[in-house]
Amino acid sequence: MVDAVLQAENVTRRFDVSRPWLQRAISREPKQSLRAVDDVSFSIAKGQTLSLVGESGCGKSTIARLAVGLYPPSEGRMLFEGQSLSAARAQPELRRRMNMIFQDPYASLNPRWRVRDIVAEPLRAFGILTGRQAVTERVGQLLEQVGLSARDGEKFPHEFSGGQRQRISIARALSSEPDFLVADEPTSALDVSVQAQILNLLRELQERMQLTYLFISHNLAVVRHVSDQLGVMYLGRIVEIGPGESIFSNPRHPYTRLLLDAIPDLAMTGRARTPVGGEVPSPIDPPSGCTFHPRCPFANARCSAERPGYTIDGAVSVACHAVEERRLPPRESTAGLA
Repeated sequence: MVDAVLQAENVTRRFDVSRPWLQRAISREPKQSLRAVDDVSFSIAKGQTLSLVGESGCGKSTIARLAVGLYPPSEGRMLFEGQSLSAARAQPELRRRMNMIFQDPYASLNPRWRVRDIVAEPLRAFGILTGRQAVTERVGQLLEQVGLSARDGEKFPHEFSGGQRQRISIARALSSEPDFLVADEPTSALDVSVQAQILNLLRELQERMQLTYLFISHNLAVVRHVSDQLGVMYLGRIVEIGPGESIFSNPRHPYTRLLLDAIPDLAMTGRARTPVGGEVPSPIDPPSGCTFHPRCPFANARCSAERPGYTIDGAVSVACHAVEERRLPPRESTAGLA
Protein backbone atom coordinates (compact mmCIF):
# COMPACT_ATOMS: atom_id res chain seq x y z
CA MET A 1 0.00 0.00 0.00
CA VAL A 2 1.41 3.38 -1.05
CA ASP A 3 -0.04 5.22 1.96
CA ALA A 4 0.78 2.47 4.48
CA VAL A 5 2.15 3.72 7.78
CA LEU A 6 3.26 0.27 8.99
CA GLN A 7 3.97 -2.84 6.95
CA ALA A 8 4.99 -6.32 8.04
CA GLU A 9 6.57 -8.44 5.35
CA ASN A 10 6.83 -12.17 6.18
CA VAL A 11 7.86 -11.38 9.75
CA THR A 12 8.94 -14.23 12.01
CA ARG A 13 10.15 -13.89 15.59
CA ARG A 14 11.78 -16.77 17.47
CA PHE A 15 12.90 -16.93 21.11
CA ASP A 16 15.54 -19.24 22.51
CA VAL A 17 13.86 -21.24 25.30
CA SER A 18 16.67 -23.77 25.78
CA ARG A 19 17.87 -24.85 29.19
CA PRO A 20 21.29 -23.55 30.32
CA TRP A 21 24.24 -24.84 28.29
CA LEU A 22 25.68 -27.09 31.01
CA GLN A 23 22.36 -28.86 31.63
CA ARG A 24 21.92 -29.39 27.88
CA ALA A 25 25.46 -30.72 27.57
CA ILE A 26 24.94 -33.23 30.38
CA SER A 27 21.64 -34.51 29.03
CA ARG A 28 22.71 -34.04 25.37
CA GLU A 29 19.69 -31.92 24.53
CA PRO A 30 19.58 -29.73 21.41
CA LYS A 31 18.65 -26.07 21.54
CA GLN A 32 14.94 -25.28 21.62
CA SER A 33 13.27 -22.25 20.09
CA LEU A 34 9.75 -20.90 20.33
CA ARG A 35 8.27 -19.39 17.19
CA ALA A 36 6.08 -16.64 18.68
CA VAL A 37 5.32 -14.99 15.32
CA ASP A 38 5.21 -17.13 12.19
CA ASP A 39 5.49 -15.54 8.70
CA VAL A 40 3.09 -12.63 9.36
CA SER A 41 2.30 -9.97 6.73
CA PHE A 42 -0.05 -6.99 6.96
CA SER A 43 -0.21 -3.25 6.31
CA ILE A 44 -2.01 -0.37 8.02
CA ALA A 45 -3.09 2.69 6.03
CA LYS A 46 -2.85 6.18 7.50
CA GLY A 47 -5.73 6.99 9.84
CA GLN A 48 -6.90 3.37 9.96
CA THR A 49 -7.07 0.76 12.73
CA LEU A 50 -5.87 -2.82 12.36
CA SER A 51 -6.95 -5.02 15.25
CA LEU A 52 -5.28 -8.35 15.99
CA VAL A 53 -7.30 -10.81 18.06
CA GLY A 54 -6.81 -14.33 19.33
CA GLU A 55 -6.40 -16.40 22.46
CA SER A 56 -3.60 -15.77 24.96
CA GLY A 57 -0.21 -16.96 23.71
CA CYS A 58 -0.92 -16.56 19.99
CA GLY A 59 1.76 -13.87 19.46
CA LYS A 60 -0.28 -10.65 19.56
CA SER A 61 1.87 -8.84 22.13
CA THR A 62 5.04 -9.96 20.35
CA ILE A 63 3.77 -8.27 17.17
CA ALA A 64 3.01 -5.16 19.24
CA ARG A 65 6.63 -5.01 20.36
CA LEU A 66 7.90 -5.75 16.86
CA ALA A 67 5.76 -2.87 15.56
CA VAL A 68 7.53 -0.28 17.69
CA GLY A 69 11.00 -1.80 17.43
CA LEU A 70 11.27 -3.26 20.94
CA TYR A 71 12.02 -6.62 19.30
CA PRO A 72 13.85 -7.09 15.98
CA PRO A 73 12.39 -9.68 13.57
CA SER A 74 14.21 -13.00 13.30
CA GLU A 75 13.14 -13.07 9.64
CA GLY A 76 11.28 -10.65 7.37
CA ARG A 77 10.95 -6.87 7.64
CA MET A 78 8.93 -4.30 9.55
CA LEU A 79 8.59 -1.03 7.60
CA PHE A 80 7.50 2.35 8.96
CA GLU A 81 6.44 4.64 6.11
CA GLY A 82 8.51 2.55 3.72
CA GLN A 83 11.68 2.56 5.85
CA SER A 84 13.06 -0.41 7.72
CA LEU A 85 11.97 -0.07 11.33
CA SER A 86 15.52 -0.61 12.56
CA ALA A 87 16.60 2.43 10.52
CA ALA A 88 13.54 4.43 11.60
CA ARG A 89 14.23 3.73 15.29
CA ALA A 90 17.73 5.17 14.84
CA GLN A 91 16.24 8.52 13.77
CA PRO A 92 14.80 10.50 16.71
CA GLU A 93 12.35 12.38 14.49
CA LEU A 94 10.84 9.14 13.19
CA ARG A 95 11.12 7.35 16.53
CA ARG A 96 8.99 9.93 18.33
CA ARG A 97 6.20 9.43 15.78
CA MET A 98 5.41 5.94 17.12
CA ASN A 99 4.43 5.09 20.66
CA MET A 100 2.75 2.40 22.70
CA ILE A 101 -0.05 2.11 25.25
CA PHE A 102 0.71 -0.85 27.49
CA GLN A 103 -1.72 -3.41 28.81
CA ASP A 104 -1.50 -2.95 32.57
CA PRO A 105 -1.98 0.64 33.82
CA TYR A 106 -0.92 -0.50 37.30
CA ALA A 107 2.52 -1.69 36.12
CA SER A 108 3.31 0.73 33.28
CA LEU A 109 3.45 3.91 35.40
CA ASN A 110 6.35 4.66 37.74
CA PRO A 111 4.81 4.77 41.24
CA ARG A 112 7.56 7.11 42.51
CA TRP A 113 6.96 9.81 39.90
CA ARG A 114 4.26 12.43 39.89
CA VAL A 115 1.92 12.30 36.93
CA ARG A 116 3.35 15.55 35.54
CA ASP A 117 6.81 13.94 35.28
CA ILE A 118 5.42 10.74 33.74
CA VAL A 119 3.61 12.65 31.00
CA ALA A 120 6.49 15.09 30.47
CA GLU A 121 9.17 12.42 30.03
CA PRO A 122 8.75 12.05 26.21
CA LEU A 123 8.64 15.86 25.84
CA ARG A 124 12.09 16.09 27.42
CA ALA A 125 13.50 12.89 25.89
CA PHE A 126 12.78 14.03 22.33
CA GLY A 127 13.52 17.71 22.95
CA ILE A 128 10.02 18.75 21.91
CA LEU A 129 9.86 21.38 24.68
CA THR A 130 12.57 22.59 27.03
CA GLY A 131 11.30 25.47 29.17
CA ARG A 132 9.72 24.46 32.48
CA GLN A 133 6.67 26.67 31.98
CA ALA A 134 6.11 25.38 28.44
CA VAL A 135 6.37 21.75 29.61
CA THR A 136 3.95 22.36 32.49
CA GLU A 137 1.39 23.96 30.19
CA ARG A 138 1.67 21.16 27.64
CA VAL A 139 1.26 18.46 30.33
CA GLY A 140 -1.89 20.21 31.53
CA GLN A 141 -3.25 20.29 27.98
CA LEU A 142 -2.52 16.59 27.48
CA LEU A 143 -4.23 15.61 30.74
CA GLU A 144 -7.31 17.65 29.84
CA GLN A 145 -7.29 16.09 26.37
CA VAL A 146 -7.79 12.64 27.90
CA GLY A 147 -10.50 13.74 30.33
CA LEU A 148 -8.40 14.55 33.41
CA SER A 149 -7.60 17.85 35.10
CA ALA A 150 -4.34 19.77 34.79
CA ARG A 151 -4.20 19.72 38.60
CA ASP A 152 -3.97 15.91 38.49
CA GLY A 153 -0.36 16.32 37.41
CA GLU A 154 0.62 16.91 41.04
CA LYS A 155 -0.68 13.51 42.15
CA PHE A 156 0.95 10.07 42.16
CA PRO A 157 -0.39 7.07 40.17
CA HIS A 158 -1.73 5.27 43.28
CA GLU A 159 -4.25 8.10 43.78
CA PHE A 160 -6.11 7.14 40.57
CA SER A 161 -8.46 4.35 39.51
CA GLY A 162 -7.52 1.88 36.78
CA GLY A 163 -9.37 3.79 34.08
CA GLN A 164 -7.76 7.07 35.13
CA ARG A 165 -4.32 5.46 35.09
CA GLN A 166 -4.93 4.26 31.55
CA ARG A 167 -5.87 7.82 30.60
CA ILE A 168 -2.52 8.93 32.02
CA SER A 169 -0.81 6.26 29.89
CA ILE A 170 -2.62 7.60 26.82
CA ALA A 171 -1.57 11.17 27.67
CA ARG A 172 2.05 10.01 27.96
CA ALA A 173 1.80 8.22 24.60
CA LEU A 174 0.38 11.38 22.97
CA SER A 175 3.02 13.68 24.43
CA SER A 176 5.59 12.74 21.78
CA GLU A 177 3.09 13.88 19.10
CA PRO A 178 2.94 10.45 17.41
CA ASP A 179 1.26 9.48 14.16
CA PHE A 180 1.15 5.76 14.98
CA LEU A 181 0.08 4.13 18.26
CA VAL A 182 0.17 0.51 19.33
CA ALA A 183 -2.50 -0.27 21.93
CA ASP A 184 -1.62 -3.60 23.57
CA GLU A 185 -4.86 -4.77 25.20
CA PRO A 186 -5.45 -1.29 26.73
CA THR A 187 -8.81 -2.27 28.27
CA SER A 188 -8.21 -5.84 29.47
CA ALA A 189 -7.44 -4.80 33.09
CA LEU A 190 -10.46 -2.47 33.32
CA ASP A 191 -14.11 -2.85 34.25
CA VAL A 192 -16.55 -3.17 31.36
CA SER A 193 -18.03 0.33 31.86
CA VAL A 194 -14.55 1.85 31.92
CA GLN A 195 -13.55 -0.14 28.82
CA ALA A 196 -16.22 1.68 26.82
CA GLN A 197 -14.92 5.06 28.01
CA ILE A 198 -11.34 4.26 26.99
CA LEU A 199 -12.44 2.90 23.59
CA ASN A 200 -14.54 6.00 22.93
CA LEU A 201 -11.58 8.19 23.94
CA LEU A 202 -9.25 6.36 21.54
CA ARG A 203 -11.73 6.73 18.68
CA GLU A 204 -12.23 10.42 19.41
CA LEU A 205 -8.47 11.05 19.47
CA GLN A 206 -8.02 9.13 16.22
CA GLU A 207 -10.64 11.23 14.43
CA ARG A 208 -9.27 14.49 15.81
CA MET A 209 -5.56 13.78 15.28
CA GLN A 210 -5.67 11.35 12.30
CA LEU A 211 -3.86 8.69 14.30
CA THR A 212 -3.09 5.21 12.98
CA TYR A 213 -3.64 2.32 15.40
CA LEU A 214 -2.47 -1.24 15.80
CA PHE A 215 -4.96 -2.52 18.37
CA ILE A 216 -4.23 -5.77 20.21
CA SER A 217 -7.01 -7.66 21.99
CA HIS A 218 -8.19 -11.15 22.89
CA ASN A 219 -11.81 -10.01 22.83
CA LEU A 220 -13.66 -9.78 19.52
CA ALA A 221 -16.55 -7.90 21.16
CA VAL A 222 -14.16 -5.12 22.22
CA VAL A 223 -12.69 -4.50 18.75
CA ARG A 224 -15.85 -4.79 16.67
CA HIS A 225 -16.61 -1.07 16.66
CA VAL A 226 -13.04 0.24 16.45
CA SER A 227 -11.55 -1.86 13.63
CA ASP A 228 -11.19 -0.95 9.99
CA GLN A 229 -9.16 -4.11 9.38
CA LEU A 230 -9.20 -7.25 11.50
CA GLY A 231 -6.59 -10.00 11.77
CA VAL A 232 -7.30 -13.25 13.61
CA MET A 233 -4.19 -14.96 15.00
CA TYR A 234 -3.62 -18.55 16.01
CA LEU A 235 -0.31 -19.92 17.29
CA GLY A 236 1.78 -17.11 15.82
CA ARG A 237 0.10 -16.94 12.40
CA ILE A 238 -2.63 -14.72 11.00
CA VAL A 239 -5.27 -17.20 9.82
CA GLU A 240 -7.78 -14.61 8.56
CA ILE A 241 -7.39 -10.92 7.74
CA GLY A 242 -9.57 -8.37 5.99
CA PRO A 243 -12.15 -5.61 6.55
CA GLY A 244 -13.58 -5.88 10.07
CA GLU A 245 -17.26 -5.80 9.13
CA SER A 246 -16.75 -8.38 6.40
CA ILE A 247 -15.20 -10.82 8.87
CA PHE A 248 -17.81 -10.19 11.56
CA SER A 249 -20.72 -10.62 9.15
CA ASN A 250 -19.23 -13.59 7.26
CA PRO A 251 -16.33 -15.30 9.10
CA ARG A 252 -14.54 -17.78 6.86
CA HIS A 253 -11.97 -19.55 9.04
CA PRO A 254 -13.31 -22.20 11.48
CA TYR A 255 -11.32 -20.58 14.31
CA THR A 256 -12.89 -17.17 13.65
CA ARG A 257 -16.32 -18.81 13.65
CA LEU A 258 -15.64 -20.46 16.99
CA LEU A 259 -14.42 -17.18 18.52
CA LEU A 260 -17.57 -15.40 17.36
CA ASP A 261 -19.80 -18.22 18.60
CA ALA A 262 -18.26 -17.80 22.08
CA ILE A 263 -19.46 -14.18 22.36
CA PRO A 264 -22.57 -13.84 24.58
CA ASP A 265 -25.70 -13.09 22.54
CA LEU A 266 -26.83 -9.74 23.93
CA ALA A 267 -29.48 -9.36 21.21
CA MET A 268 -31.31 -12.46 22.55
CA THR A 269 -31.63 -14.01 19.10
CA GLY A 270 -31.58 -17.52 20.53
CA ARG A 271 -28.11 -18.41 19.20
CA ALA A 272 -26.31 -20.87 21.42
CA ARG A 273 -23.05 -19.72 22.96
CA THR A 274 -20.42 -22.30 22.02
CA PRO A 275 -17.06 -22.18 23.85
CA VAL A 276 -13.91 -22.88 21.84
CA GLY A 277 -13.05 -26.50 22.56
CA GLY A 278 -9.62 -27.93 23.28
CA GLU A 279 -6.46 -26.08 24.27
CA VAL A 280 -3.86 -24.11 22.34
CA PRO A 281 -0.94 -26.45 21.50
CA SER A 282 2.57 -25.66 22.69
CA PRO A 283 4.32 -23.21 20.32
CA ILE A 284 7.57 -25.05 21.08
CA ASP A 285 6.20 -28.20 19.43
CA PRO A 286 3.29 -27.10 17.20
CA PRO A 287 1.13 -29.63 15.30
CA SER A 288 2.06 -30.52 11.74
CA GLY A 289 0.18 -29.07 8.78
CA CYS A 290 -2.47 -26.57 9.86
CA THR A 291 -1.77 -25.89 13.53
CA PHE A 292 -5.50 -25.55 14.22
CA HIS A 293 -6.41 -29.01 12.91
CA PRO A 294 -6.50 -30.80 16.34
CA ARG A 295 -9.34 -28.45 17.40
CA CYS A 296 -11.04 -27.99 14.03
CA PRO A 297 -14.40 -29.75 13.43
CA PHE A 298 -13.80 -29.61 9.65
CA ALA A 299 -10.25 -31.01 9.54
CA ASN A 300 -9.28 -33.89 7.27
CA ALA A 301 -6.06 -35.75 6.43
CA ARG A 302 -4.75 -32.89 4.27
CA CYS A 303 -5.11 -30.45 7.18
CA SER A 304 -2.85 -32.54 9.41
CA ALA A 305 -0.21 -33.01 6.72
CA GLU A 306 -0.02 -29.77 4.70
CA ARG A 307 0.39 -26.20 5.87
CA PRO A 308 -2.34 -24.08 4.23
CA GLY A 309 -1.56 -21.10 2.05
CA TYR A 310 -3.80 -18.05 1.78
CA THR A 311 -7.06 -18.16 -0.15
CA ILE A 312 -8.51 -14.81 -1.28
CA ASP A 313 -12.27 -14.48 -0.72
CA GLY A 314 -13.33 -10.97 -1.72
CA ALA A 315 -11.22 -8.60 0.38
CA VAL A 316 -10.43 -11.29 2.98
CA SER A 317 -7.40 -13.60 3.06
CA VAL A 318 -7.86 -16.96 4.81
CA ALA A 319 -5.34 -19.69 5.58
CA CYS A 320 -7.56 -22.78 5.55
CA HIS A 321 -7.83 -25.89 3.36
CA ALA A 322 -11.55 -26.23 4.13
CA VAL A 323 -12.20 -22.71 2.81
CA GLU A 324 -10.09 -23.38 -0.28
CA GLU A 325 -11.97 -26.62 -0.98
CA ARG A 326 -15.35 -25.04 -0.06
CA ARG A 327 -16.04 -27.72 2.56
CA LEU A 328 -17.47 -25.35 5.19
CA PRO A 329 -21.26 -25.25 5.65
CA PRO A 330 -23.02 -21.83 5.65
CA ARG A 331 -23.03 -20.09 9.00
CA GLU A 332 -25.99 -18.33 10.58
CA SER A 333 -25.68 -14.54 10.24
CA THR A 334 -24.49 -12.52 13.24
CA ALA A 335 -25.75 -9.21 11.90
CA GLY A 336 -28.04 -8.75 14.89
CA LEU A 337 -25.31 -9.22 17.48
CA ALA A 338 -23.82 -6.20 19.18
